[in-house]
Amino acid sequence: MKHKSRSDRLFDSLNHVLLALLALSMLFPFLYIFSVSFTTFDEFLKSEILLWPKVWVTDAYQYIFQSKPFIRAMGMTVYLTVVGTIVNLLFTASMAYALSRKIYGQRLMMFMVLFTMLFSAGMIPTFLMVKATGLLNSIWALILPAAIAPFNLIVVRQFFLNIPNELYEAAVVDGANEFRIFWQIILPLSKPVLAAFGLFYAVGHWNTYFGGILYLNDPKQWPIQVILRQIVIQSDAKNALGAAEQLMLDNPPPPETIQMAAILVATLPILLVYPFLQKHFAKGVMLGSVKG
Repeated sequence: MKHKSRSDRLFDSLNHVLLALLALSMLFPFLYIFSVSFTTFDEFLKSEILLWPKVWVTDAYQYIFQSKPFIRAMGMTVYLTVVGTIVNLLFTASMAYALSRKIYGQRLMMFMVLFTMLFSAGMIPTFLMVKATGLLNSIWALILPAAIAPFNLIVVRQFFLNIPNELYEAAVVDGANEFRIFWQIILPLSKPVLAAFGLFYAVGHWNTYFGGILYLNDPKQWPIQVILRQIVIQSDAKNALGAAEQLMLDNPPPPETIQMAAILVATLPILLVYPFLQKHFAKGVMLGSVKG
């Protein structure tokens, strides 16, 4: 085993220190949000930088969880994320499989599909298209216009091209049609890449706010990020969450603690998904992008 020189060890130590400081700098905002959401308003006013509350209170969390608009927005976001991710993966995988098959005119078809997807028409034409198709003021307006991401389509197609052709030939000899090959052979072998891009799609849907503002006129259909935006940009969080009669607390907590509690609740669920997909994440992206 080759021993590292003194300069190499010093370089590794400096790298570890710098990476540790970088990690701490990224964790600091979360720690600050967490601490403020549980602190009292008096302590918040007295502390310039609050890293750990002296007195723990849960008034802000009681307030937002007793808010009908907030709970409804969380439910809409969960529905949007689950349904939207399934639609994205189904459309992306089926299109990638079709483009990976060796058929006459494959290059021209690939060019036409990617050319039209890579260049967006813009916000106004997209809005007019959503309105003309009857998707306006519907949750599907946030799902169908972006059902396939071009970059994800290219990587998934490359992954399908790396699957040995002998599997296709054996399936055809056994009498399997294209749908059966795709459903029973290709998709089970594609779990890593589907898990990786499923996470991409899920994060995108969970963080959707501009589409909700643009296409959804009914506040009852707003996802959580739109409600969170209202809470953050308005000084009065009570007005952002809804009328006073919708809430069970007569004396709401200060807006700052409500903002931090809402940010934490809106961010935590999608962060908890990543550890379950971590083992597939790097593998899926590398398999789809390096080989070929």
